[in-house]
Amino acid sequence: MNVAAPIETTVASRNLRGWVTVISDLVKARLTLMVVLTTWMGFSLASTQATDGAICLHAIIGTSLLAAGASALNQWWERDFDARMHRTASRPLPAGILTPLTVLAFGVIVSILGLMWLAFLVNLLTAFLGAVTLAIYVFVYTPLKRTTELNTWVGAIPGALPPLMGWTAATGELGAGGWSLFAILFFWQLPHFMAIAWLYREEYAQAGFRMLSGRDPDGRRSASSAIRNSIALIFVSAVPFLQGVSGRIYLSVALVLGGLFLIQAIRFALLLNAMSARRLFFASIFYLPVLLAVLVMDRTKEVSSKSSLLRGKSTITIPHSRISVPRPGAFVFNRLPRLPGDGA
Repeated sequence: MNVAAPIETTVASRNLRGWVTVISDLVKARLTLMVVLTTWMGFSLASTQATDGAICLHAIIGTSLLAAGASALNQWWERDFDARMHRTASRPLPAGILTPLTVLAFGVIVSILGLMWLAFLVNLLTAFLGAVTLAIYVFVYTPLKRTTELNTWVGAIPGALPPLMGWTAATGELGAGGWSLFAILFFWQLPHFMAIAWLYREEYAQAGFRMLSGRDPDGRRSASSAIRNSIALIFVSAVPFLQGVSGRIYLSVALVLGGLFLIQAIRFALLLNAMSARRLFFASIFYLPVLLAVLVMDRTKEVSSKSSLLRGKSTITIPHSRISVPRPGAFVFNRLPRLPGDGA
């Protein structure tokens, strides 16, 4: 009886699972998944029957690559600080699993690949927004975390751009509906992160990160910020309805969800304990996917007509001009082999 083969198979399986975990931690899989979902939501909201479905696939691939590269570069930059926090000490760099040079090379290559993917297979406007997202996240937000409490608000900008990128991927334009998605994501992130920052305030302070929670031991300032931004979120979540992008069902759901979210923020302000902060965090996790899903399902027919995009054509609107810029993918895409899921 050969027992070596099963043992070798088990070891290989464990090694594979181990490397999957390493890569998942390196690219911050949960964050990347949120980027994918919000990009898809933005594209779905703006798309029409005339929209090439393959463009959605390319937009998701490009933004996924950008998110993965940005996460790797962020961890390369903060490797010494991550080693000081229990919640991040097991990441590939502080744990010594990967070398700094390997992570840096991975981050740079994957980020460039993501930008090129968007530029050549989606459109230049979406690639430009991707470059802005990458630049703010890596070169502005990351260093600001050690210098000013305002880093949270700056970091919310790249976090809110993916749905706008999905919108521009479908339409080639910076439409009002895309900006409303940006506003929703921006204000959602603030109470979401306030709960996290307060729960881990001691670790952030120990690592040298300048967070609002670091000078807020009792949680009052963090809770006040969460309440203010939860109220703002209720107002901005109603904008798609006011724009005619969505219907009354969405508005009703948005107001109910916003009210429940605000209640958790108020509860955090009243109790100022770990349990209420966790409930606020989980409320934020529940709020976003439900809101965006209802927004897409209840979009109005007018959105489809206004967002019409003919296959292979896209324009970047410039005020007081009639310049039409062909989407780069229109020149390249038809010569590429079909990928699984490509449209007809």
